[in-house]
Amino acid sequence: MRYAEPETVEEGLALLAAHDDARCLAGGASLVAMMNAGRVAPGMLVSLHRIPELSDITETGDGLWLGAMCTHRGVAAEPRLRGAMAVVRSAAGQLAHPAIRNMATLGGSVCLADPHTELPAALVAASARAEVAGPGGRRLVPVESLLVDGFRTSLQRGELVTRVFIPRGTDGAVGHHLRFSRVSSDYPTVSLSLVLVMDGDTCRQARVVVGASGPVPLHVDAADQRLVGTRLEEADVAEAGRLLVRAATPLDDVRGSAEYRRMLIPRLLGRALSQAREHAHV
Repeated sequence: MRYAEPETVEEGLALLAAHDDARCLAGGASLVAMMNAGRVAPGMLVSLHRIPELSDITETGDGLWLGAMCTHRGVAAEPRLRGAMAVVRSAAGQLAHPAIRNMATLGGSVCLADPHTELPAALVAASARAEVAGPGGRRLVPVESLLVDGFRTSLQRGELVTRVFIPRGTDGAVGHHLRFSRVSSDYPTVSLSLVLVMDGDTCRQARVVVGASGPVPLHVDAADQRLVGTRLEEADVAEAGRLLVRAATPLDDVRGSAEYRRMLIPRLLGRALSQAREHAHV
């Protein structure tokens, strides 16, 4: 296996283009574990650690650009991720444990597309967009479109994610992330990311995304719309939960059966909505 440390995005793209079996190395939290387990065997590792651009954080009037090499710890500590954007900060601060959060990167989570982890779900809830660089230049792709299946993205050969844009969202919006797991450092059995806008006691806008309940983060427009215009009473939340459960395709594993995961979804939804409303009034 060969190893390279390019110092610009362009140098990295050239290395990816020159080797069919090249893989990008970001934090390495997942890739190295997969290599050790014999699941992948890249012929070339292209480390992204020496590319300054990938660690930049830039604020604009519309939101925040986070470089792909920003660690989960850094994202969790970013004070400008507030309002709707706080859903990403909340998820980054809860997932895994400190050693992983110190290593794992935003871009790594997006590109790995692990259906069990929760940052992709939070990014979808925030309507985040990824900047993708490749032989044809750079383009913006909604994270929801980038994630096409478990451990599979729409990235083409020779492309990499350079940064992620988190839009500021509607004034008064609240972003919240909730997870249920066997122990705090484990993958979640189910996670739920939420962006909520209230107008008094009435829901004006809702975007709910469920993690660990299918090959990609689960977002159902009909469930969002079922909450809009309501006072988020028990019947409204229950019906939105049923719509999510109907669309979910969870698997049985050591963290819970598919039936158990379906049972958790509406309960987590009710709890997350209640907690988000509390945050909205703080």
